[in-house]
Amino acid sequence: MLEFLNDIDTQIFLFFNGAHSPFFDVFMKLFTGKYIWIPMYLAIMLMIWRTAGKHKFIFYLMGVILAVAITDQVCATLIRPAVERLRPSNLQNELSQLTYIVGEYRGGRYGFPSCHAANSFAMATFMAMLVRKRSFVAFIICWAVLNSYSRLYLGVHYPGDLFVGSLIGIVTGIGCFAIVHHLADRATSPKLLTERADRPLISYQIPEYQGFAVILRRGALVTAQGLVKFVGASTVVYIIVRSIIG
Repeated sequence: MLEFLNDIDTQIFLFFNGAHSPFFDVFMKLFTGKYIWIPMYLAIMLMIWRTAGKHKFIFYLMGVILAVAITDQVCATLIRPAVERLRPSNLQNELSQLTYIVGEYRGGRYGFPSCHAANSFAMATFMAMLVRKRSFVAFIICWAVLNSYSRLYLGVHYPGDLFVGSLIGIVTGIGCFAIVHHLADRATSPKLLTERADRPLISYQIPEYQGFAVILRRGALVTAQGLVKFVGASTVVYIIVRSIIG
């Protein structure tokens, strides 16, 4: 049974890893980077502060950091040394001869499960539990999915590595959020947290004329969760431009 699943995993890997182009070589290499997402991480910190409030900000911030730290250690320190599944890109793996490698990047030795997928989904799940707005949840989950897929494209992970890593991340993200919310903020409903994330960071007043009276209505320039999506989307645009330039 294990050999059968491994064969399926290998065939799926070869199918997706074999679909490449110069544009996506650059795109995936940039997308998978850690430092390129620092602006979005800072925007997420601002959103946590806006959503949780200054008194509970540290609890939620430590919660998401703890979720990522736990998944990283569980995958890298506990499971990988026990399973010892070579990455498809590893030269000791016979499959490496059929694996498409981008820029000589091969990663470490073992790849099961994927820390990249686990960490991405841990953060994405925690934030989706915090701000339960459909557009934001769709954005952050799509980011985690594409971040995980980039590892398959680069040839450093099997689909099974990504799948198990994402499951670990989802479970850890849900667990850490539940603990933080129960200990620090259980009096606040998830609905109120989401409403806070939609409050404007910057607002302005629009004059409207009704007869001889002038009424000022407030409009929002940007909300906390809107800023995260804007910064994330801007980073993707930057990656696309860099990929086109080559």
